[in-house]
Amino acid sequence: MEFRFELALCAALESPKCVVSRQLGAGIENPGGRIVDVCVMTPGPAFDRRAAITADRIPDPAIEAAVGPGEAVPLTEAFDLPPDRAEAVADHAAAVGYLERERRDGRPVVRATARYPDDWVGSLTAVENKPDLGSPGDLAAQLRYDAALGLFDHVVLATASYVTRAHLNRIPDVVGVWRFDPDTGDREVVREPTRLAPDAPGVEIRDERALRTDVALVTADAKARKRCRIAERAYGKGWRPDPPACAHATTTADGRPYCEQFERVVNPGRDCGQACEAFEPADPPETDREALRDERTAWVATPDGAGPRRQSGLSRFR
Repeated sequence: MEFRFELALCAALESPKCVVSRQLGAGIENPGGRIVDVCVMTPGPAFDRRAAITADRIPDPAIEAAVGPGEAVPLTEAFDLPPDRAEAVADHAAAVGYLERERRDGRPVVRATARYPDDWVGSLTAVENKPDLGSPGDLAAQLRYDAALGLFDHVVLATASYVTRAHLNRIPDVVGVWRFDPDTGDREVVREPTRLAPDAPGVEIRDERALRTDVALVTADAKARKRCRIAERAYGKGWRPDPPACAHATTTADGRPYCEQFERVVNPGRDCGQACEAFEPADPPETDREALRDERTAWVATPDGAGPRRQSGLSRFR
């Protein structure tokens, strides 16, 4: 249920004014310690400059490397990495179009194809999905983590349940609440989120027990680096999963994997394959996910000739 809810919400949030992605790591001291269900990114002033570089994710070490579009830099000076790792990162960055590689005097050198813009991200909104508030799990702890760290501009809880005052009292006041119907795509704003302070230091909750909470202080610079990494991941990844390689598989008009045998959206990683009694191996259904994403969001599939994109605020994800 939660997977289908999540994909329906992603489809409903898509707009030419934003980029939508899902399942992104949002921990800093512990990178895998927090996974955000959905991330909505709005463009900043230099979004077009970033979009013009590549439609793919640029590797984090390449962005953080001591290299620009001017004079070529020896590979060993550009990356503070072991040689094999530096080679792999440079190859990847060259493959996606961010770096150019050549040799001078027998030494590998690299140069950026464009200056990476600092202000291409307008805002980042984290959405935690909990369709059934009757089974909240670790919801309160996850939202306390997000509120204390302040990595995102806004944090929102999305649910299909009727939201009571008791529900609202159990989560931080700064967290917004949406009631979302995955069947119709209708979204009701129960409570608007309060803007957090992503440009200020934050507190990362590492462990909570009955009488003790372990935390780590996180600098504003560390948060800025993580926000850039999240934005790059969101821009390159999107939210549509690969459809299953089954004769019964197809996709919905907005690109969600759908099973004609069971007449519902499916999770290819869990619902499909040899464990399914109706599984019939076949080529995956043809669906142009890039065309859908290019048409429905601010992401640019083919950077050359991309037109201007408009910025948006949180209330305009429609």
